[in-house]
Amino acid sequence: MAANSKVARKPAKKAARRPSGRPASAMRRIDVHSHVVPTELLQAIERDPARFQMTIESRDGGRKIAREGGHGFPIYEEFSDPAVKVAGMDRKGLDLSFISPAPVVMMYWLGVDAAAEAARITNDGIARMVAAYPDRLKGMGTLPMQHPDAAIAELERIVRDHGFRSVQLGTSVEQAQLSEQRFRPVLRRMQDLKVFMFAHPNAAHAECGTENYHLRNLIGNPLHSTIMAANLMFSGALDDLKTLKIVLAHGGGYIPYQIGRFVHGHKVRKDTKQDTRTSPEKMLRRFWYDALVHDEAALRYLIERVGADRVVLGTDAPFDMGEENPLERLKAVRRLSSADRALICSGNAMKLYGGKL
Repeated sequence: MAANSKVARKPAKKAARRPSGRPASAMRRIDVHSHVVPTELLQAIERDPARFQMTIESRDGGRKIAREGGHGFPIYEEFSDPAVKVAGMDRKGLDLSFISPAPVVMMYWLGVDAAAEAARITNDGIARMVAAYPDRLKGMGTLPMQHPDAAIAELERIVRDHGFRSVQLGTSVEQAQLSEQRFRPVLRRMQDLKVFMFAHPNAAHAECGTENYHLRNLIGNPLHSTIMAANLMFSGALDDLKTLKIVLAHGGGYIPYQIGRFVHGHKVRKDTKQDTRTSPEKMLRRFWYDALVHDEAALRYLIERVGADRVVLGTDAPFDMGEENPLERLKAVRRLSSADRALICSGNAMKLYGGKL
């Protein structure tokens, strides 16, 4: 954290012990996909639900947070208590987690004042959680992307005041794609500041046929990642943003598994080449991919297709669609060298971060 951060001046708790008593020299296990909802934001919503267009209600012995008239989920203790977050990491054998807001509280539907306030409250709350366990947690910020000028101002603030070097962005801003020109200044500023981007699905609506059986998540989440990545590819945005580091959640959606279709389409269709001559095959490695695919064969394919130097650990904690045993899942992948395992566990995350973690 920067020296001028108020959060940084607070006395930190004693760092939690390393999982399994491993020595400091052992390979670290770093999770780039772990969610929180800071206490400060929950309190702000409770004080003024109309301002943030969200509600918090008691249900079945617990509490639930929801967008007005939209998607919601239980409020887990791990969301706001850093000690509980670290205990969950210990249970999974993880040394460090990048903590980012649960997608629904990115609040891309709000006007500029409320959106900027929500992002500030969330980011300051994340910084407070990181300060409690600085050896175990790293902050991943959120931005009011629907208002690009405000998003740039908040980006610069969290880098300056909190030392954040990563930001979570939704795969779309309501119905708008990140590839649109109005978002380009924000992405360029992230690139200039060497802040890496973690793209997470955030659409709350259900496409036709995904209304039941949790398909809005099972199909919708990887679909939204695919749509975002494809638009970045074919729009020429990746040609423009040559050094922006982008991590895709949930194994990259369908991108690694349908890249051949993209490549073929780029060869035979004029409209796929109207904004870029760069083949999707080359752009496949412009992204990093988390390992959250829930299947050893799929994970093996992902590693082989994009390269071990483009895969990172991700758990999606504390959601039930997350991964409780990330290290065991990786261990089950056959013929994975110790060098590749080290890249996936820590080396790639350190490269994204731009230094030692």
